[in-house]
Amino acid sequence: MNTTEVVVTGLGATTPLGGDVAGTWSALLEGRSGIATIQEDWVEDLPVHFAGQIAQEPSEVLPRQRLRRLDRTQQFALISAKEAWEDAGAPEVDPARLGAVVSSGIGGILTILEQYDTFRERGWKRVSPFTVPMLMPNGPAAAVSLEYSARAGAHAPVSACASSAEALADAVDMIRRGRADVVIAGGVEAAIHPLNLASFASMRALSTRNDDPQGASRPWDTQRDGFVMSEGAGMVVLESAEHAAARGARVYAAAAGVGYSNDAHDIVLPDPEGAGQAQAIRALLADSGLAPAEIAHVNAHATSTPAGDVAETVALRAALGDSAADRVAVTSTKSMTGHLLGGAGAVESIATILALHEGRIPPTINIEELDPGVQVDIVRDKPRDMPADAVAAVNESFGFGGHNVAVAFRRV
Repeated sequence: MNTTEVVVTGLGATTPLGGDVAGTWSALLEGRSGIATIQEDWVEDLPVHFAGQIAQEPSEVLPRQRLRRLDRTQQFALISAKEAWEDAGAPEVDPARLGAVVSSGIGGILTILEQYDTFRERGWKRVSPFTVPMLMPNGPAAAVSLEYSARAGAHAPVSACASSAEALADAVDMIRRGRADVVIAGGVEAAIHPLNLASFASMRALSTRNDDPQGASRPWDTQRDGFVMSEGAGMVVLESAEHAAARGARVYAAAAGVGYSNDAHDIVLPDPEGAGQAQAIRALLADSGLAPAEIAHVNAHATSTPAGDVAETVALRAALGDSAADRVAVTSTKSMTGHLLGGAGAVESIATILALHEGRIPPTINIEELDPGVQVDIVRDKPRDMPADAVAAVNESFGFGGHNVAVAFRRV
C-alpha cells in the first residue's frame, strides 16, 4: 500500500442528464432517465432508434471557430475539464507538476467517418487539415494538456469501456510516484453514429426497446435485452493531499486505491464466474488497505446486458466475502445515463464520490423483476442514505478485451 494520499478537489461533467455536475447529480437522485429517441432520418434504417445524447450541445458553450478544430470528444473533454478545474479553485501549480490523463474507448470516430465521406464525395483537397489531430485517440488528453499547460505528462489509456476508470487509476499513480502534484483525469466518448449503432446492434449488444427508450436500460432486470449507447464526459481534479492542504482546497474524498485485472476469457463476453472482476476487487483492497467491511457502496458497471450483470454481483460476493457483501449497497447509474463507453468510468466515479460526500446513493431505475441470480443488495427506485459510519465506496468498470478496473474512494 502506497502512503501518499491522493484527494479529489474538482468535478466536471457533460452527460445525457445535464450539462454539468449539478444537473447530472440532481437527475440521478431524482431517478430520471436521459435516454430519448434520436431525431435524425438515418435512424429509421437501424434496429435501434434511441440513445443517450448529451443534454447541452458544445455549440452552446464553445465558440464556432474552435468547434471546427476539435472532434466532438475533444469538445466534451474541454467543457468538463473547465468545470472540474474551476470547481477545484483553479489551483496554482507549476506546469511541470501538472498532468493530464484523459481516455476514450473509441476516439475521434466521428471525424474519421465524416472526413472519409468528404474525401470520397469531394476529393482530398476538401479534407480538413485538422483531421489527424481530431481523430487521434489521445486527442482529448492533448486538448486538455494544451488548455492547462500540463507538462508533467499527458496520457490516454485505452481499454474499451474501462478506459476512463483506468485514466483515474493512472492519474492516482502519477501523483503517488511523485511525477505530479495535480492531475486532470477522466474520460469521454462521442460515438453516436449509424455505423456504431449498427455494429453494436449486429452483435445483439444493444437494447431494442424503441417504444420505451427511457425504460430500455434496466440493469439486473429479468427482461434486460442490452445496453443503451450514450455520449458525454467526466473529469476530476486529483491532487496530493499535501498540495491540496497547502492551498486550503475543498476536498470531496480521497482516492484510496485502485485494482486491475484481465479476464483473458473472450474478446467480448465476460467470464461468467466473474473471476477476473473479483481479482480486480481483491487487488483494490490490497492497494488501498481497506477491509471488505469498510466498502459501503459500489457503483457497478452493470450495463443491462444478459451476460454481464449477474456475473458482476457474483464477483463482488466472491471478493468481499458473504458478510461484507450482504451489507454493501450496489447501484447502476447506467440505468439513467445509458452507457458512455470510454467515458462511463469517470462519470460513474463522480457519482460514487458525490454519494460519499453528500451521503446519498442514487437508485437503479427500471427494475421491474430482479434477476434471481443477483447476489447483492441493489438500491432500487429511490435514493438511499449512506450509512453514517460509511468509510469507502467503489466504482467498477469493465471493457471488451476482458479489462477490469476498480477505483476506491474514501471519506475524509
